[in-house]
Amino acid sequence: MPERGDSVASEGGSLALLPRNAKPPFRVWVNGVEQQEGADYVVTARGLRFSKPLAKEGRLGFWRWALIFFGIAGSYRKNDSVDVQYEAGGRTRLVTGLEIVPGG
Repeated sequence: MPERGDSVASEGGSLALLPRNAKPPFRVWVNGVEQQEGADYVVTARGLRFSKPLAKEGRLGFWRWALIFFGIAGSYRKNDSVDVQYEAGGRTRLVTGLEIVPGG
């Protein structure tokens, strides 16, 4: 198993930023699928570094929004969600939709 911050995603991948008070151990899900430390991600000083690229759909522009609103087109962009469960102050916390930094 890699050491913290080592090679699972040292090239490419994505970084999901953790809340400031988040301390291990973590349970992590990407799009509802539980991830394993060392195989899918490593914990770094800034967050969780994933070996695969993750992406959040950006804001919709006016024309794209209008096309969706009128049922002419849909939105099929990649929109990954990273959720994490951790302990803080003796309580279990769950944070959904962590900020994703491509390439990290």
